[in-house]
Amino acid sequence: MGPGAVGRAALHQIGGGLYTARPTEGRRPGARLVTEPRPTLLTGATGFVGSAVARTLAARGHHLRLLVRRGSDRRNLLGVAAETVEGDLKDAASLRRAAEGCRYVLHVAADYRLWVPDESAMLAANVEGTRALMRAAMAAGAERVVYCSSVAALGLNADGSPADEATPVREADMIGVYKRSKFLAEQAVRRMVAEEGLPAVIVNPAGPVGPRDIKPTPTGKMILDAARGRIPAFLDTGLNIVHVDDVAEGHALALERGRIGEGYILGSENLMLGDILAMVARTVGRRPPSIRLSHGVVWPMAVVSELLARYGGIEPMLTRDHLKMAKKKMFFSSAKAQAELGYAPRPASAAVADAVAWFRQAGMLRG
Repeated sequence: MGPGAVGRAALHQIGGGLYTARPTEGRRPGARLVTEPRPTLLTGATGFVGSAVARTLAARGHHLRLLVRRGSDRRNLLGVAAETVEGDLKDAASLRRAAEGCRYVLHVAADYRLWVPDESAMLAANVEGTRALMRAAMAAGAERVVYCSSVAALGLNADGSPADEATPVREADMIGVYKRSKFLAEQAVRRMVAEEGLPAVIVNPAGPVGPRDIKPTPTGKMILDAARGRIPAFLDTGLNIVHVDDVAEGHALALERGRIGEGYILGSENLMLGDILAMVARTVGRRPPSIRLSHGVVWPMAVVSELLARYGGIEPMLTRDHLKMAKKKMFFSSAKAQAELGYAPRPASAAVADAVAWFRQAGMLRG
């Protein structure tokens, strides 16, 4: 809350959660001024990962200030005690207002889509928005910042073995605008740490799965489609799947224990896509898909899907970037986070089970 709000009582409610600031008018001369803790700013709190982070921070006693876009879907914030401020990653002035007076800043917001008709909009939000928020955090005197990057911004090992935070990576390795945007944003944060003294810790979540995936995210959509029996065949690739609540816990641990300038992978199990789909099938009582497709067979389908998306306004189910990414196993090690932060993720099966249960409860999955 900025200086202009001092001396006024504030009350904000999100589904029953309350945030209060104590009034100072009318206090007795010489009385001790009671002040609230400096707030913790969180971006992306209406989203899948961000809402989990909000709940984790609230449980730890943080005085939350949530940056939300005007007209955003706030169902994920039901029951979360917090102050909300409206703003946008493309509006630097709104970011400065949101960060004013904050002790900590956690930046989770991002444009997370694997295909976009306008790449410049994603770059503006993910790269320039991140840079603007980091500057706002520094101007506000934030003691520590946690930037949520992604394993998409990291390097991969050619032999398919799990990569880690030290695996070599170049911008040329980035496939698609989303991965490139996250890579460029992370590099910008790292430069600001080295050159400007930004007190930031970086976390790199793997493929989060679990409750409150209202959109759903690309990873959540894969789980949902598999649960509905809409994935009859698959490509031979690999992913790291992690419970969204473990990712949220990793953010809190990075804030509390992470080393400035360091990155920490927040993942769980490395699994082949066929094994993930079989896990979903077992959870819902379906037969798992057994048809493995070659990239050559699927490539023409991706081209047609992109054309329909570009000229028909329909989001593509498959793109050429999807196929390029599928050629490499997205396997990662969370050993550094486990050793330095005390990060302890649960099995991927628990993440899938919780995701399926939530999709059913939300009416997105029948039966």
